[in-house]
Amino acid sequence: MIHPLLANPPAIVNPAVLRWIDQQVQLTEPDAVVWCDGSAGERDRLQAVAVADGTLIPLNPDKHPGCFLHRSNPNDVARVEQLTYICTPTEEEAGPTNNWAEPRAMRRRLDELCRGAMRGRTLYVVPYLMGQPGSPMAKVGVELTDSVYVVLNMRIMTRMGDVAWRHLGDGDDFNRGLHCLLDVDPERRLICHFPQDNAIVSVGSGYGGNVLLGKKCLALRIGSYLGRREGWLAEHMLILGVESPAGEKTYIAAAFPSACGKTNFAMLVPPARYQDWKIWTLGDDIAWMRPGVDGVLHAINPEAGYFGVAPGTNAKTNPNAMRTIARDTIFTNVALRPDGTVWWEGHDDPPPAECLDWQGRPWKAGSTEKAAHPNSRFTAPMANNPSLAPETALPGGVPISAIIFGGRRASTLPLVCEAFNWVHGVFLGATMGSETTAAAVGTVGQVRRDPMAMLPFCGYNIGWYFRHWLNMRKRIVQPPRIFQVNWFRKGDDGRFLWPGFGENMRVLKWIVDRCHGRVGAWETPLGWVPRTQDFDLGGMENFGPPEFETVQNINLEEWRREVLSQDELFMRIYSQLPKEMIFQRELLVGRL
Repeated sequence: MIHPLLANPPAIVNPAVLRWIDQQVQLTEPDAVVWCDGSAGERDRLQAVAVADGTLIPLNPDKHPGCFLHRSNPNDVARVEQLTYICTPTEEEAGPTNNWAEPRAMRRRLDELCRGAMRGRTLYVVPYLMGQPGSPMAKVGVELTDSVYVVLNMRIMTRMGDVAWRHLGDGDDFNRGLHCLLDVDPERRLICHFPQDNAIVSVGSGYGGNVLLGKKCLALRIGSYLGRREGWLAEHMLILGVESPAGEKTYIAAAFPSACGKTNFAMLVPPARYQDWKIWTLGDDIAWMRPGVDGVLHAINPEAGYFGVAPGTNAKTNPNAMRTIARDTIFTNVALRPDGTVWWEGHDDPPPAECLDWQGRPWKAGSTEKAAHPNSRFTAPMANNPSLAPETALPGGVPISAIIFGGRRASTLPLVCEAFNWVHGVFLGATMGSETTAAAVGTVGQVRRDPMAMLPFCGYNIGWYFRHWLNMRKRIVQPPRIFQVNWFRKGDDGRFLWPGFGENMRVLKWIVDRCHGRVGAWETPLGWVPRTQDFDLGGMENFGPPEFETVQNINLEEWRREVLSQDELFMRIYSQLPKEMIFQRELLVGRL
């Protein structure tokens, strides 16, 4: 018999969904069930609930209209890769780069943790759509959660409410997500994915990346698994459009590991020399790409908002982000000034004389501790972005002309090069990496391999993932060109060789010109690189052809070490590594 709390569900909810929700209500035993519909009235009611129970703090309505601050538990401030599991029938399916757990054993463990976990609490039913309504690429998810913070964030990050029920109709092809806060204890924290069941269970955390189940969990881990099965790609990539003064639009997807400026690049503002050019943002984090009937790879951004890192965001690094977060934004773990405004390290304003830090403790300028947590966040609606591309609403997505792979490397990698072909491009993506910084655990300057920036997010065996990328070439008549960039190369004096930020527009222009066959290139052991006469250096301060040659220099000794370093990941996955990757390595060694 159906649980009494579910006696009057919305008429739009189909029986398959209702049966699953009933099972979870019987398990978690909430005091009340709230069906979320995505309306403005519901938003106002939930915000009032969150303010009343201390989950949200309203900010200064004149300076931050519609904005709130949330402080998470100090033990719960980031994704927890060590507690994130892929629960496939066999360990081989998860592969050596994921944590694997046997599905039935993990289900029993999770059931014990979730049994009665919502007594005294409200269970919110959050239906959401990843992708545009009516899009053949869209996916429906239903998240059951006892966190009003999660509900209000999901309202921003996804198309939430009745739009999801309408898209699902009478079907049962939806992601089943259960989130229980428990007591937010790291000892009882697990983020578990069951790809074969299209299901996610997250317990013991209230932090965004662990509990906004549409984001990394569905969009990437489950999404990559579904993509392999269904013939598409779920990627940790931004999507942007480059519009020339003549009105020509070129769409580009780009993968960067964390701390490499993905959001800044997605919202790039061209410098004065390119004032007649426009950069349009389609997405800053996730791309779902599928071959179209025209034989071209098309991409959508399945999200509806931005979950960005606050520290370092300012009017110089990302003016469009500052405009985007000016209203209707939830800030998490930033500092609160006495006038009810927020602050973080790297803000345009100087440090306040005094404020409350991210834990609500008094903080004074000159303190050795950070006022905002280094991983503090903003959740802002995509619609706020002044550079939002109109094509974001297209159900079929946009045609991708180029794919960029990038990393943070102080040496070795040139500013930009182009792969010889699709297979070589997959090799560039498979071997990409970033140097660890002082903020990361491990030796500073050590290269951490992060294939396609997907190492923490691939929901199945990474070797099979490379094979899937190689197989996609057969489905695409006009494959995107593949490029590699490195904004972070340094000189002998430790200074960055390339100015970056808005000047990255110059690299984009060369990439666009290559896509349209307008410029040539030099052949090198690494790939095609710009000829000096084809790369616009005009109007740059203290940067001419000699400096360009330095930032593009290929040091053969460094590259011999690089090839050995690349072997580390390949050795871990050797039994499942596509032979094409080994051939590409041998070709690279031969060219060097």
